[in-house]
Amino acid sequence: MSQLFRRKIYSDSDTSTSLHRVLGVWDIVFFGIAAIIGAGSFSSLGEAVFRGGPGVILLYLICGFACGFTALCYAEFASRIPTAGSAYTYAYASFGELIAWVIGWALIMEYSFGNIYVAFSWSDYFTSFLERLGMHIPDYLTCSYTEAKKAFMNGSENKELINAWKNAPLLGSLKLIVDVPALVINGLITWLCYIGVKESKNFNNVLVLLKLAVIVLIILVGFAYINTDNWTPVNPETQVASFMPNGFAGVMSAVSGVFFAYIGFDALSVLSEETKDPQRTLPKGMIISLVLCTFIYIALTLVLTGMVDYRKFDGVGDPLSFIFEKSNANVAWMELVVSFVAIIAITTVLLVFQMGQPRIWYAMSRDGLMSPKFQTVHPKYKTPSYATVVTGIVVGIPILFTDKSFILDFTSIGTIFAFVLVCAGVLMLPAKEKIKGRFHLPYINGKIIFPVIFLGSLIGFYFWQPEFFNTLMDWNDPKEGEFRASIFFFILINLVLCIFAFIKNFSLIPLVGLSSCLYLLTGMSHDNWFWFGLWFAIGLIIYFCYGYRNSKLRKA
Repeated sequence: MSQLFRRKIYSDSDTSTSLHRVLGVWDIVFFGIAAIIGAGSFSSLGEAVFRGGPGVILLYLICGFACGFTALCYAEFASRIPTAGSAYTYAYASFGELIAWVIGWALIMEYSFGNIYVAFSWSDYFTSFLERLGMHIPDYLTCSYTEAKKAFMNGSENKELINAWKNAPLLGSLKLIVDVPALVINGLITWLCYIGVKESKNFNNVLVLLKLAVIVLIILVGFAYINTDNWTPVNPETQVASFMPNGFAGVMSAVSGVFFAYIGFDALSVLSEETKDPQRTLPKGMIISLVLCTFIYIALTLVLTGMVDYRKFDGVGDPLSFIFEKSNANVAWMELVVSFVAIIAITTVLLVFQMGQPRIWYAMSRDGLMSPKFQTVHPKYKTPSYATVVTGIVVGIPILFTDKSFILDFTSIGTIFAFVLVCAGVLMLPAKEKIKGRFHLPYINGKIIFPVIFLGSLIGFYFWQPEFFNTLMDWNDPKEGEFRASIFFFILINLVLCIFAFIKNFSLIPLVGLSSCLYLLTGMSHDNWFWFGLWFAIGLIIYFCYGYRNSKLRKA
């Protein structure tokens, strides 16, 4: 049993690598912007706005706040352990092998499954752009089989999906419905990651500059069309104008879509072994990219909810071009420009995620927890070649039979869970000697401050939303029952954290990061938790059948 929680001690020899160290601070910043400003803004933002209304901006602030503290924790780990592996490596150093495997398995879900969603989004924008140019791809070649079947069986009003199901050719008794653009872009990105990080870096930096220029253009042009009345819409049931027309539970129901926008920043720590002076470069790059992207998301959300009534975003997969359509602002040239740049933006997200996944497998294989084949480095390109190809296959196959909504929720819960363990892991680390030039997480004793902050916030929220607290134990409510139950357990866990903070003198920054990420988990449904648990059950079976027996730490 002790072996399961035996920690790995990383030495200077663990930082040596056969990978190319070519990335600087601004390369890291650009990779961060590439990962964060992508599918979350160009696709899932529409669904988030529809669920939460203008008040969804609060959720972006909450997520940005949580990710900010989490980024500081990632930066602390990156300064101590500058090796590939991200949260997996960090968990190995703080919690031991079993928890490291669990995190590694969660990261596989985050990057691989996340890229499935991103590939679908890329396909939507690509086919939409071609339509605006007068070129049409048959509907049954631009969506997944599952999406088309679900739309037909549920009587959806989505004409493209219905047409795909009705007009698809038959292969025996099976309808031939395949999202070809999603498969093609997955293959191209896999090839780009295979040939080298330097080539990927240059390609990424050019695309990010173009993407940022157009986002600034969207904000500037959209500002002229803002109607401030849209920021306080009238709730159809209560007839009360509110910034949160669907209540705070409605805002929190959008957590999957909002948090999906932020999940890319932790992929940066996977690039440790390809970063020059990672102890300084990675922390700076991660924090700068996160701050910039949070401001961008706030500005975009204000523009979207100010230009168009939030209810119009129901089912909209291309919100940033939608606001300029004829039925809204009617700016045709902006609609075309945004559609084109969305393709570029989402391509950069695919690139970063597809680079991250192979390096997780590379690190796990180096520890003996996965097949030695995943350690294979291409002699010419100096990339984890075998792991890169496998990643392309793992992303490509589910594109044939899954759908976006399931993937979105599935990915977000795994990522938040990984963030929780990273913040908790920093609390477990011993004090370190300060070395000039390296990042050091400031120590602020949370013994008194954290309980005061948490209890003070709880009291403040009670006076802000007294009705919610009066019905906190009503878990059978069809609309808010699950959320209330989650909030109850969130409060309970934080009270325990307050006790431990007082006894153990825990550092304030990771405590706040841990508490913030736990709060984000309250927005997940029971179904999310069920599939999440099933995924981890499969991972544990693989670990005990292979990883536990072949662990290098166990054999040492």
